[in-house]
Amino acid sequence: MTVQNPLSRSSLLTTSRRKFVGGVGAVVLGCSSDDGTAEPGEGEPQQSAGAAAPQGSAGADPGPTSPQPTGSAADPGDQPAQPTNLQNEPAQGGNGDGSNTPSSPPASNTPGSCTLYPQQTEGPYYVDGDTLRADLREDRQGTLLVLELQVLSADGCTPLADLAVDIWHCDAAGVYSGFQGQLGGLDTRGQIFLRGTQLTGPDGRVQFTTIYPGWYPGRTTHIHFKVHLSPTREVTSQLYFPEDLNREVYATEPYSAHGQKDTSNMADGFAGSAPLLALTSTLMGYAASMTITVAS
Repeated sequence: MTVQNPLSRSSLLTTSRRKFVGGVGAVVLGCSSDDGTAEPGEGEPQQSAGAAAPQGSAGADPGPTSPQPTGSAADPGDQPAQPTNLQNEPAQGGNGDGSNTPSSPPASNTPGSCTLYPQQTEGPYYVDGDTLRADLREDRQGTLLVLELQVLSADGCTPLADLAVDIWHCDAAGVYSGFQGQLGGLDTRGQIFLRGTQLTGPDGRVQFTTIYPGWYPGRTTHIHFKVHLSPTREVTSQLYFPEDLNREVYATEPYSAHGQKDTSNMADGFAGSAPLLALTSTLMGYAASMTITVAS
């Protein structure tokens, strides 16, 4: 059974996405662990079910000018309880024709559902924009990443249709669009690379075409997301990657110019409390997926 948003899909397509931003958050839940548990985060308080979520603060998510952390890429960093599916063959149905159009990644291939997923800060680089699009790359170079998210209701784990889902992340050099004072002194105000919004379909899914995110000092590899449940309710959190894949990708161009990251998943103040994305290799790059169950 698909749960419909009170605002119809057709009205969302013609309504400014800006109307969904702000207000009281809800606890976000996810499905990526086969034991249904998540380790407590080092720096992020856990929210109880149904509690109002705090708004993100710039101080909680250090930017490129933050002090160097104690963690390093040599730290273990992996989260054994969070399985990742990496395969050497291409994803089913995809990219065999050599085209640059990625195939659909598989549905989240980890068992269970309605697993608690921690609410986390939006950080200092969220932009309230009107950017309904699936391909976020623009001129950014990097390893292709096709990201699929499925949004479910905690009430029966049913798909939630017609919800606006935002994602945003840094490029291969650790630079975000839309802000001054980026690494290297860059000013990216007025740019919107690696940002976008999609509306969930009848199955609760959205899909984005982007690049594998880079890193910046003080944080591990991550992608931010928001799910807008209504004009006044949203959930905010982050998505994380396995350490072995981070090291592999960062050894290739254009990431190698920036080097290996300085903060492991375990040393990061947030990643320790969240599941890892399910990943599959493709001919062109990687497909990633996560199921996000929300208290709707």
